[in-house]
Amino acid sequence: METKTALAAALMLALATGGCGPRDEPADPAHLAEVEAWHAARIERLRDEAGWLTLVGLHPLRDGANTVGSAEDAGARLPATAPAHLGVVTADAAGFAFTVDPILDPGARVYRLVDGDTVAVASVAMTPDVPGPPTVLRSGSLLFQVIVRGGRGFLRVKDRESEVRRGFTGIDRYPVGGRWRVTARLEPHDPPQGVMVPDVLGNLEESPSPGTLVFELEGRACRLTPMGGPGEELFIVFADATSGDETYGGGRFLSADPPRPDGTVVLDFNLATNPPCAFTPYATCPLPPQGNRLAVAVRAGEKTWGSH
Repeated sequence: METKTALAAALMLALATGGCGPRDEPADPAHLAEVEAWHAARIERLRDEAGWLTLVGLHPLRDGANTVGSAEDAGARLPATAPAHLGVVTADAAGFAFTVDPILDPGARVYRLVDGDTVAVASVAMTPDVPGPPTVLRSGSLLFQVIVRGGRGFLRVKDRESEVRRGFTGIDRYPVGGRWRVTARLEPHDPPQGVMVPDVLGNLEESPSPGTLVFELEGRACRLTPMGGPGEELFIVFADATSGDETYGGGRFLSADPPRPDGTVVLDFNLATNPPCAFTPYATCPLPPQGNRLAVAVRAGEKTWGSH
């Protein structure tokens, strides 16, 4: 009888904890309120008319003239709501420039965004996002700019009337839990070095890194290499045992304050987010660097969204 009672108690405990480890300690009210406010602000940023939910195109720019419009033969094809022939992006040794199609309907003008205002243009040099700040043009509900990845130019297109933005209702998350906020210790790189970060386009670029974060999570020793220069906020791209199943397969993002004077850093995995690539196939997201895959199932932060 006692054995049966013990087995029943063990089963109830397993069901209460999901059968996956110790029962989570609840977040204290102040921590919970902080996370909820942070997440609400994140959702509002995503819903912004220039947020990641509006991304509808990523077009490689070849040297010379690249036609832009909704026509089937356009080099950078825009959504059907755009004019068939909006203009031409020219890429050459001098950089990038956009010229409006001379026979464009006057009602479909192209504007440049300048300090929140719009200025009609016929021809304009386009500064890419590297070194930036980028030149952003608007036509109707569309925004477009030039970005550079791996030394190549691309035309990035956003549409504030995109289906993804109009149908977005939020992101599923794990319950906020106190055990997912931990204090890490920074081990500086010796000698100083950056971290090689891959991206979804197949590029591999070095980013500055202050060292390696060492901490314990779920009873396991863990290590993550963040990006960030001296005194800067830390940015971490990581994967874990939930990636590709409960959470996005390409990993998640986590930001943290700069290291304290004693070398410690607070990591709150309740703030782990999906990268833009979870919402659109047209983003150019970084992937977890070598060594940034945790064996622990980090059931905190945002769960997977959509099917990208």
